[in-house]
Amino acid sequence: MSSDAQFIATAPTARGEVSASLPPAPSSRAGRDGLLRLGFERRGDATVLRHCRYTLPLQVLSPLALDDGSSYLLLLNPTGGVLGGDHLRTEITLGENAHACISTPSATRIYRTNSVPAEIHTHLRIGRNATLEYLPDHVIPHPGSSLRQSMCIEMEEGSRGIFFDGFSSGRVALGEAWQFRDFDSRAEVFFRNQPIFANRTKIVPKANDFAALRSMGGYAYCGAMLIIADGFDSWRTLIDAMRAAIDAMPGIFGGASLLAQKGCSVRYLAYSAIDFHAATQRIWTIARQHLLNLPPFALRKY
Repeated sequence: MSSDAQFIATAPTARGEVSASLPPAPSSRAGRDGLLRLGFERRGDATVLRHCRYTLPLQVLSPLALDDGSSYLLLLNPTGGVLGGDHLRTEITLGENAHACISTPSATRIYRTNSVPAEIHTHLRIGRNATLEYLPDHVIPHPGSSLRQSMCIEMEEGSRGIFFDGFSSGRVALGEAWQFRDFDSRAEVFFRNQPIFANRTKIVPKANDFAALRSMGGYAYCGAMLIIADGFDSWRTLIDAMRAAIDAMPGIFGGASLLAQKGCSVRYLAYSAIDFHAATQRIWTIARQHLLNLPPFALRKY
């Protein structure tokens, strides 16, 4: 198979086939165009990866079947980071009753650019009664970097989702906090074609004089966990559990709030990467237990 495009089917009778790669980026623009398309479906008691197409610098590892019937896989960028001019697009579709858990092996590094920004766009489609746990590691913007990223989530009747998004102020250990050029992140959620959530985070450190604004109060990491579910009624109990967990974790500042409908949002800040990852794991564990009635799951990163 071509290294730039690949079709993967987990069904024993499915045939592999080569999928045409994307056209190269225009010669007038630096960077590469990466595309990743994944499709999951339910077969009996298991969720299988029905199709996969990718164009480097996006790639995936082979999925693992979990005991709860879900499929777990890692999204990869083997180049080690995202450069100015890169346009990366990920599209993930879950069929009816499918359940997938998706993460990355490490944080996403955004490198310096002297011209155009890097772009990362994600489109998630969650079918009827399907469940998606989407927990990529956080973004690390390097000095001089510029990022535009978006996530669009479309959900159908009975679907459920746990979605994580996070970033650091830079390579903190090297004293590079808030030295990136700009960071612009958007997220939207639609339930049966109706908008139920929208958020935008835009940070331009020099323009906003982050030192004068205390730069997130001295915290170096920012995370958000969005939980959306149709037909779930125990939102108050979940919110109380989230708030109690955040209050009990040292080095964490945050809170949880209800959305107008079908969900809640948890936002938190951390001083260190260790505290940040611990908080993310704890909040996700609570969401799994209350929303999916599933035990904690330690993400395998290799």
